Amino acid sequence: MELNDANLQTLTEYLQKTLSPDPAVRRPAEKFLESVEGNQNYPILLLTVLEKSQDDVIRVCSAVTFKNYIKRNWRIIEDEPNKISDPDRTAIKANIVNLMLTSPEQIQKQLSDAISIIGREDFPQKWPDLLTEMVNRFQSGDFHIINGVLRTAHSLFKRYRHEFKSNELWSEIKLVLDTFAQPLTELFKATIDLCQTHATDVNALKVLFSSLTLISKLFYSLNFQDLPEFFEDNMETWMTNFHNLLTLDNKLLQTDDEEEAGLLELLKSQICDNAALYAQKYDEEFQPYLPRFVTAIWNLLVTTGQEVKYDLLVSNAIQFLASVCERPHYKHLFEDQNVLTSICEKVIVPNMEFRSADEEAFEDNSEEYIIRDLEGSDIDTRRRAACDLVRGLCKFFEGPVTGIFSGYVNSMLAEYAKNPGVNWKHKDAAIYLVTSLASKAQTQKHGITQANELVNLSEFFINHILVDLKSPNVNEFPVLKADAIKYVMTFRSQLPKEQLLEAVPLLVSHLQAESIVQHTYAAHALERLFTMRGANNTTLITPTEMAPFTEQLLNNLFKALAIPGSSENEYIMKAIMRSFSLLQEAIVPYIPTLIGQLTHKLLLVSKNPSKPHFNHYLFESLCLSIRVTCKANPDTVGSFEEALFPVFTEILQNDVQEFVPYVFQVMSLLLEIHNNSIPSSYMALFPHLLQPILWERTGNIPPLVRLLQAYLEKGAATIASTAADKIPGLLGVFQKLIASKANDHQGFYLLNSIVEHMPPDSITQYRKQIFILLFQRLQSSKTTKFVKSFLVFINLYSVKYGAIALQEIFDGIQPKMFGMVVEKIVIPEVQKVSGPVEKKICAVGITKILTECPAMMDTEYTKLWTPLLQALIGLFELPEDDSIPDDEHFIDIEDTPGYQTAFSQLAFAGKKEHDPIGDAVSNPKILLAQSLHKLSTACPGRVPSMVSTSLPAEALQYLQGYLQAATVQLV
Repeated sequence: MELNDANLQTLTEYLQKTLSPDPAVRRPAEKFLESVEGNQNYPILLLTVLEKSQDDVIRVCSAVTFKNYIKRNWRIIEDEPNKISDPDRTAIKANIVNLMLTSPEQIQKQLSDAISIIGREDFPQKWPDLLTEMVNRFQSGDFHIINGVLRTAHSLFKRYRHEFKSNELWSEIKLVLDTFAQPLTELFKATIDLCQTHATDVNALKVLFSSLTLISKLFYSLNFQDLPEFFEDNMETWMTNFHNLLTLDNKLLQTDDEEEAGLLELLKSQICDNAALYAQKYDEEFQPYLPRFVTAIWNLLVTTGQEVKYDLLVSNAIQFLASVCERPHYKHLFEDQNVLTSICEKVIVPNMEFRSADEEAFEDNSEEYIIRDLEGSDIDTRRRAACDLVRGLCKFFEGPVTGIFSGYVNSMLAEYAKNPGVNWKHKDAAIYLVTSLASKAQTQKHGITQANELVNLSEFFINHILVDLKSPNVNEFPVLKADAIKYVMTFRSQLPKEQLLEAVPLLVSHLQAESIVQHTYAAHALERLFTMRGANNTTLITPTEMAPFTEQLLNNLFKALAIPGSSENEYIMKAIMRSFSLLQEAIVPYIPTLIGQLTHKLLLVSKNPSKPHFNHYLFESLCLSIRVTCKANPDTVGSFEEALFPVFTEILQNDVQEFVPYVFQVMSLLLEIHNNSIPSSYMALFPHLLQPILWERTGNIPPLVRLLQAYLEKGAATIASTAADKIPGLLGVFQKLIASKANDHQGFYLLNSIVEHMPPDSITQYRKQIFILLFQRLQSSKTTKFVKSFLVFINLYSVKYGAIALQEIFDGIQPKMFGMVVEKIVIPEVQKVSGPVEKKICAVGITKILTECPAMMDTEYTKLWTPLLQALIGLFELPEDDSIPDDEHFIDIEDTPGYQTAFSQLAFAGKKEHDPIGDAVSNPKILLAQSLHKLSTACPGRVPSMVSTSLPAEALQYLQGYLQAATVQLV
């Protein structure tokens, strides 16, 4: 693409169309941009539009498109073409920092993100001057530019907070500190001085305080991994200023907005985080500063109001106290009973209250509420922080704290009992307090796993929780109902089974509640209860115990999907999946009705897939319906195909990228159920599955390979007779996969199925070429994974076509090649083969080479006979060699570019392990003994002498054991 006005104009028009609300305009424009993004100059054209366009909306659209383009394409993936040309990469890096710093804030943020994505790959090695270019801009004195630099530095360095320690990381952080720490400290001091100078200029203060917040965030990132020497030497400067800023109260920066945190709150929240980091990690060095921070933060907590805008500040301040109180160093600060009472009364109880803002979220913004409350992303809520503080205090003071709170719980419950209609929030706070007191350790899988001995959970359940669950009107007091449901879910591992069984039908009826939070919690609680394990690893709740409620459970779950706001509720869909899984054949009578509802839902969501978890559980539920029903009666597979194929066809025709891998998995499952014949509806699709475009997307590869394997297993003869012209296409797929280190094993799965199932004469003409391709790959990059797959393949070939055919095809490519493969690959590497089926294939294949290949007995290959026998005995008796060379550790987990749907394996579409040898050989050791016996009768005297002269004593001993077990001997 040339850099000219015509192209800029075209690009602008298409960007404009991507903003259209009409899918008929928007989709083609998105497809067009996707089709041209591989062209050279495309990113430069985007940046030119961003810089020169007169239309601000187009500039922002161009910035977002550019950032997403970088996100998808910047990373260079081994075995895949470089998607951005080198001149474009150089030009982008040369211009982007300057462009970012001179753009308006909205665009600055997008470009700043793009810089951090590029930096993640290229900094510091391929972009060494990035930091110095940024640091030099500190001198500009223009805070629009300085904040741009700080924002970019923050997005570049924040990954230091969660990266694993490594030498590479240390050297990068050291480089950053050497260049950045001193100028950052100077900027920090200068900015604080400027705050004094402009103390009465509100606009200047807003800019300066946003700089201070960014500087404080950078401080956190740079200090996270370890305490850098520079910051230890300058601790006085940083901590004194942090402390002053914490106690600062500037009337000009106070906001009237009750919801949105102001600059002052954001800065103080970050300083609380920084203080907590030092208190936790560097307590010795931080000791001199700690008392004044505790005092300042305590005062903050006692004087800050209940408005939502202070939530982040209050929760970070409480988290600071929580991290301090559980360190043995600081235990003495909290020992006094008065201090504990004061913390409980002034900090914990007020922040456990259910405020009107929480009530609004519960009613009007249920999705956000559920994410915060259920999934624990409520890290910055007051309640979560107060809970953590209770847990922290209980570490050393469990008795006194439980005592203080028991009083509060009782008085709250008494208040509630006086007038439930008005005082229901008191009960809500009481339940929350009991939960935070009782919970010591928690896991996603089991709920609370360790509880406070001083709280009687079962008694509390009977006296205070059951009442709400049993209340005849499910829509009354939804918050308390949700609390009760959550209590059952949280303490499911502590409550006795009979109480859980009592709760199940009650939870089923709560699925009908109008409140989204309430019926979502009911679905989630049921799903968690159904996964609990009882004795001998069966489910704790059995299908028999569920029998009285099965119909109502299924009815209510599907009805809940029709409640406004829950049409794509992932918790309900997950509960449907889990119910199917628990109930198994008990669902068969209901499936004819339910499958219609599931396919209708699939058709609706495929128009615009927006909830990945919901969609995943929807496909899992479809798989379970198919599995459970067809297990009872395989002939019903046709009715599933009738129901599903129209929707699947639409998904494939519209290329709904998120769903295509799922469709292939469900089709594999359906096809695998058929009895060794392949319906014509599948054959019609076969040529389409070989189209190269489908194989470009990494997420399609595993399910497509499995689907092709199902085609080969059920219809190899049909393919050979009616679609022989498609065999080269099939082998083309194998060739593409084998070239990639990430996907070569998938190529072998396909190849093994071709060898196992295709009629031999249909692939005769291609065999030699297959082996040549494999040798080329062995020469260009021989990895452990490839060698293991290669060994399984050649041994499967030996089993299928005979050892002579294997030796002849090798030696036909190049004289003596068979011997080289046996000596250089089979003998030294076979110990690395893993997996029972794979080992069995290798054992049977090698047995055939030893005993059915005349060349091994009377040519120069004979010297390899005993070492190969020894390698086979090693495969039987020695532990697997799982060593991998250092440079290969990460081959399997290549990251796929961001926008490609990664492959999501459907658990309930799982494939049974397939053994191509099957019952023909039950014990390979016996087979070896019998085959050696047969060989020795054909040439008497030779086998015993070869074995006795050169096989090590230990191996010989094992061999004698095999011969005895098979009741044969060598002659």
